Amino acid sequence: MRPLVHVDPTSYIDRELSWLDFNNRVLELAEDNSLPLLERVRFMAIVSSNLDDFFMIRAASAKLKVESGLNSVNFSGYTATQLFEAILEKSKVLVKRQNELWHSTLLHELAQRDIHIIRWHDLTVSERDYIKQLFDTSIFPVLTPLAVDPSRPFPYISGLSVSLAVLVRNPESQEEFFARVKVPNTLPRFVVTNNQVNTRFIALEEVIAAHLEELFPGMMIEDYYAFRLTRNEDLDLEEDESDNLLETMEQELQRRKFGPPVRLEVEDDIKPELLERLVAELEITNREVFKNRGPLDFTGLNFIADLERPELKFPPFRGVLPAPFPELEEAEANEFFHALKQGEVLLHHPYHSFSSTVVRFLETAATDPNVLAIKQTLYRTSGDSPIIEALLEAAAAGKQVLAVIEIRARFDELANVRWARKLEEAGVHVVYGLMGLKTHAKLSLVVRKENGHLQRYCHVGTGNYNPKTARLYEDFGLLSSDARLCEDLSRLFNQLSGFVREENFERLLVAPNGLRKGLLERIDREIQNAKSGKVARIRLKLNALLDEEFVDALYEASIAGVKVESNVRGICSIKPGIPGKSENIVVRSFLGRYLEHSRIFHFHNAGNDEYWIGSADLMDRNLNRRIEALVRIEAEDHKAELDGILNLYADPGIVHWLMGQNGEWKRIVNN
Repeated sequence: MRPLVHVDPTSYIDRELSWLDFNNRVLELAEDNSLPLLERVRFMAIVSSNLDDFFMIRAASAKLKVESGLNSVNFSGYTATQLFEAILEKSKVLVKRQNELWHSTLLHELAQRDIHIIRWHDLTVSERDYIKQLFDTSIFPVLTPLAVDPSRPFPYISGLSVSLAVLVRNPESQEEFFARVKVPNTLPRFVVTNNQVNTRFIALEEVIAAHLEELFPGMMIEDYYAFRLTRNEDLDLEEDESDNLLETMEQELQRRKFGPPVRLEVEDDIKPELLERLVAELEITNREVFKNRGPLDFTGLNFIADLERPELKFPPFRGVLPAPFPELEEAEANEFFHALKQGEVLLHHPYHSFSSTVVRFLETAATDPNVLAIKQTLYRTSGDSPIIEALLEAAAAGKQVLAVIEIRARFDELANVRWARKLEEAGVHVVYGLMGLKTHAKLSLVVRKENGHLQRYCHVGTGNYNPKTARLYEDFGLLSSDARLCEDLSRLFNQLSGFVREENFERLLVAPNGLRKGLLERIDREIQNAKSGKVARIRLKLNALLDEEFVDALYEASIAGVKVESNVRGICSIKPGIPGKSENIVVRSFLGRYLEHSRIFHFHNAGNDEYWIGSADLMDRNLNRRIEALVRIEAEDHKAELDGILNLYADPGIVHWLMGQNGEWKRIVNN
């Protein structure tokens, strides 16, 4: 570890508050009336989904530190108590802005385009009749009203579920009771108000609320309000105490459902006495209550964003095929792999089709009788994954198949446990990587018999092996038959499946042992070049720039005269433009149609430019607690392509966000 140079916490942006800044930038996309209307609605849903994840993990962790009495000052100058209060305050400002956007702008713009989100009192008589029939046949049978009285305790409230808090009165005794009705998440979030025209919609909880008398016959409905609870859903996996990681994960997933509450969302006109009861029963504090105009769960707006209204969406886009793939669409395996031997292929998704390149690579390997082995990492994949199917087919054909599955991939744990079971049952060798380290590297290796000897092919990527998200995420991948790179992957896979500790690689930088050291050495090289009067430049494209040692290294580089250009999609702790520290640092953020997910590292190296792509961000978890891999790009045309892309992100004519020296972001929209 290099000595840290920072002395002033105001030079650093807190991780959690920076994440909220990122979600603010996403909300700005929803506010942008130059974007298609339904895409703006989808960005509204993304903001809420992001905020749910944030509270389940990051805000929950901050609250736990407060409750545990851990109140030391972090490197950005916050105690745990100060940080949790700042999180709540900043989140409420964000949610208020989101609600105002929905009610003052988007609802009206949707109505102008004949998409009407209406309330119960807006329904016509025929619409109410239709919904009554729908309620009786498709909604009522799914509902379970839960009353609270001395014999029936307050019910368990699952995380992220919308519920109705109902006050009912016995007309004979005049006694008042509390009941809870869960709004089923198995039903669509919005209900079409008639079966003739798909233009008028009402929230499911309003439909249920209008029929509460059917759930509590003989009782008087006094009042009802929607509420939604968020729980701590972080996992605490004790790997060193586990004999079976898969079973331990399954047990921990069950426990996660009962994590302590961290946020309570309620309608803004809720009765004070009812809110007081919810706060007491759920053991949450008033400052963790978020009052909203509703709907409480904007993630449900994906239902609206998915409507078949192509004129209100981004135009369809289909990824193209880079050379040599256009000539290989009907190719047999021999021709396919022979083409890959002619030179490496740099893929840029979704502009290059993922299914027709990476999936094709694995499907061809699975069915090729000359392929002897396939080794694959899996972090997140789709529910009907053709990659999983290819591995199953390869195993059924008698090939040696190794799948390194990361069952601790957050919020994909259950799906990955199921895939692990299925692959094991099919005869695939399934391993879960190294104890204490998540396997986040994106790697694939194919071993093929050719002309009496073994030939290897590989893929190294920045994104997950998931054909669905590959259409929405911007990522890079490298297909190669380079002997040095394939040897690197062979040794890395052996490390993941066996006891080998390998640190020396030809074309890879691998965490946790070599990646931090390798990148810091390259930053130091730029510093020395700048001090020697040479041109020195570092360009980074990342999801997050957070690690303290790297923040300080980049400050040191700036002080030495190195030009540092950072494009950071999400969390960023570094501040540009601080006199005497970061005048040579520029921090931009680019958000748009596709989620900017790739990582690119460029070091000028006195004109002998180095470019690296891979799975790692500059975060402590990526560098110290994960298996990550960056691959060095060697082909000159590929370097030129990456250079052009980095130049494009730096183009002032492209809509982007620019960070000022106070850490605040400003959206730059030039003609």
